[in-house]
Amino acid sequence: MARRNLFQPPPPPTEDSTAKPRFPNTGAMSGVKSTLKDLSSNAVREIDTALIDEDGPRDRLAFDDADVAVLADSIRAHGQQVPIMVRPVADQPGQYRIVYGRRRLRALRALGLPARALVRTLSDQEAVLAQGQENAHRLDPSFIEKALFAAELVEGGYEPAVIMDALAIDKPMLSRMTKVARVIPVAVIQQVGSAHGIGRRRWEELADLVRDLGIDLERVATGLVLTGTSDDRFAKLVEAVKRKPDAAPKPPALLVTHDDGTKLAEIKDTPRALTLKLSKTETPAFADWLRDNAEPELKRLYEAWKTAQQAD
Repeated sequence: MARRNLFQPPPPPTEDSTAKPRFPNTGAMSGVKSTLKDLSSNAVREIDTALIDEDGPRDRLAFDDADVAVLADSIRAHGQQVPIMVRPVADQPGQYRIVYGRRRLRALRALGLPARALVRTLSDQEAVLAQGQENAHRLDPSFIEKALFAAELVEGGYEPAVIMDALAIDKPMLSRMTKVARVIPVAVIQQVGSAHGIGRRRWEELADLVRDLGIDLERVATGLVLTGTSDDRFAKLVEAVKRKPDAAPKPPALLVTHDDGTKLAEIKDTPRALTLKLSKTETPAFADWLRDNAEPELKRLYEAWKTAQQAD
């Protein structure tokens, strides 16, 4: 008896309308069909790079042209070994949006080659999670790159839980990252670069210095010629900040005490603000009263100051 060729497709069905379906859509065969569908969705497709846009949160600073060129040389010699991931654009049939693999996409565009891509129908949140998880298996982004990514997601309205899952961080770390990203201008970060050797603590120290002293960091960076590695540029920026005349030690806080010895308030003076802090343990009733009467009292003090200015 001749063996059937497993690679030969089965003969077409007969016209016998009384025959039962060969593969009913129930039971075990239903599971097989589902599995085949899943395998099909995991297939890598070739997509014209012109159909893929790069919108969306970025987890890296600007790519270095030389770095992209090196990757392009590798792809030219060995082909694209690792697929990128894209997702369809809902209101633009045939168009895709990058999920991860931006550097590979740039290299393929430079070579004029189509991209080998996994296509996934993902929500914005699912795309962010995929992007973060893929980064965990590659070169880990630096602290400042993660901080910018986290801040962009916060501004984009993503839930903190999604951002924490995407970056594998906890709530305190998310708070620290967003604080640094708020204080250090993006233009300055781009001038410094990814700074892989500079960890959270040193970025936080710079952010605290800039915030407490009210330093215009963009102005400081504009006047510098930052050369060397990214870590070197960060060090030069910190040195320049510390050399500024307004980077003097902060004046001590002024403690306001009543004649009877009661501590009323603490006043802190910084280049950006004058802060009045009342103790709710020393004088809780007075603190409550001032909260309720702060507006008229401040207006009264302001009018008194204006009168004194006119008299002078």
